[in-house]
Amino acid sequence: MTQRLPLLNQLLNGPEERAPSAQGCVWLVGAGPGDPELLTLKALRLIGEADVVVYDRLVSEEILALIPPTTLALDVGKTPGFHGMTQQQISQLLIDLARSGRQVVRLKGGDPFIFGRGGEEMQQLQTAGVPCHIVPGITAAIGCAAACGIPLTHRDYAQSVRFITGHGKAGRPQLTGAGWQDASQTLVFYMGLTWGAELSSQLRQHGRAADTPVAIVERGTRRDQRVLIASLATLEETLHREQPQSPALIIVGEVVSLYRAEAEPRMESMAVRN
Repeated sequence: MTQRLPLLNQLLNGPEERAPSAQGCVWLVGAGPGDPELLTLKALRLIGEADVVVYDRLVSEEILALIPPTTLALDVGKTPGFHGMTQQQISQLLIDLARSGRQVVRLKGGDPFIFGRGGEEMQQLQTAGVPCHIVPGITAAIGCAAACGIPLTHRDYAQSVRFITGHGKAGRPQLTGAGWQDASQTLVFYMGLTWGAELSSQLRQHGRAADTPVAIVERGTRRDQRVLIASLATLEETLHREQPQSPALIIVGEVVSLYRAEAEPRMESMAVRN
């Protein structure tokens, strides 16, 4: 974000003044899992109308390319072990931009309220008296599973689905509570690559069968999507051998057995036939 700082300072403190009646606000917008055609119409419109777009690292390059060249785009993304800005600093940036009269789009991968810290940012904006609006996006679990032909629910295999963070606030995942052994429930882990071996071990300790199918969906919905198939018993070995990179999801459950590589949908627009 360093190269953007002069322009950002000008927006916040420079000679340009907005009319006193101008009211800035923040839109928390879900960018979906990566394919730009999965953006909602509202998200696309707001990206085109914003004064400033503040985005995370999980927003794909194809979606970032939709930001008009005259719009200030600020990268505040976090990577494992490196946070360029703290969550508090990001929230304060949004507050300052809105108070300067700007229309701000806070662009998040997936859906803002599914492991996107959208709830935290909404609370801080509301506490500061800044208008805040939410635009949902296709969350990664739904988009990535559909993109590789894995139904998260199926009458014959799974009657429920559970979204779980694979990287808790303290780091190591803690699978507390009951129901982990239920073969009729699909489990989808976000941010679980680092702790794949730990997740496998904990699930088996809770009674989930070692031969339960597992899919690792890397860069789901994008043109370079990759799907790796394993089981709970072989998950650690597969992660070590294939070295998948974030963004990636881990899907655990009998529905994974329905995956067929040859039937995987292509990430391309439908051709118009004459």
